[in-house]
Amino acid sequence: MTLPRQRGLTEQAATTAVDQACRMLRLPTIRSQFPDLAETASREQMSYLGFLAELLLAECDDRARRRSERRIKAAGFPRDKSLRKFDFEANPSIDAAMIHTLAKCEWIKKGLPLCLIGDSGTGKSHLLIALGTEAAMADYRVKYVLATKLVNELVEAADEKQLTKTIARYGRVDLLCIDELGYMELDRRGAELLFQVLTEREEKNSVAIASNESFSGWTKTFTDPRLCAAIVDRLTFGGNIIETGTDSYRLATTRARAEQQAVG
Repeated sequence: MTLPRQRGLTEQAATTAVDQACRMLRLPTIRSQFPDLAETASREQMSYLGFLAELLLAECDDRARRRSERRIKAAGFPRDKSLRKFDFEANPSIDAAMIHTLAKCEWIKKGLPLCLIGDSGTGKSHLLIALGTEAAMADYRVKYVLATKLVNELVEAADEKQLTKTIARYGRVDLLCIDELGYMELDRRGAELLFQVLTEREEKNSVAIASNESFSGWTKTFTDPRLCAAIVDRLTFGGNIIETGTDSYRLATTRARAEQQAVG
């Protein structure tokens, strides 16, 4: 299909031609915003070049937004968590400057690991999801998964002769976020399968984990000492370790709210 081209189009004919061209070229943002942008261009006496730039930038910005939304959805985050909503004042043991540096995603570009270690309610899962979201917005492929869910999936894949395919799928993402590592003991088979995923990603793609156990306590999760040491090595070599502390600010916030309601 070709569009008729002629000089001296009426305003209505020109608008129709732009609409048809945008459909053909798959430019939905220009198609929807063209009338308003054209009116603004006329009012502000933009040059033809300036008007064209505004149209193209609007399309590029909207495509970037939609791409980020797809990346975030594909990551499978269980909740919407952002750095903007994280209360750094409530947990002074966390270095806000370091977290915002991590949000720039240079560590992901280099394929380095990240460990968030701390007790329940100290914000480690919030930070894991928030940093994963920042990575998705920066156009990195991200996948979030609970440690137990990942191990169960690997065991099922091994039983169904699909292990290689499953490990490759987890190996392809730029950032793998593993939450709640250390909450449950893993048998040797599950631990070995998890180790295979970490080995597949080593020094190529980043892994970020959140755990309620310090590394010295990981032998309760990975009962084979040698395997435990190898996993810790994979998750710490060249990376960042953020300790979120032991005081639950989530519990403190709940108590403060209850006290305010009692006073009121």
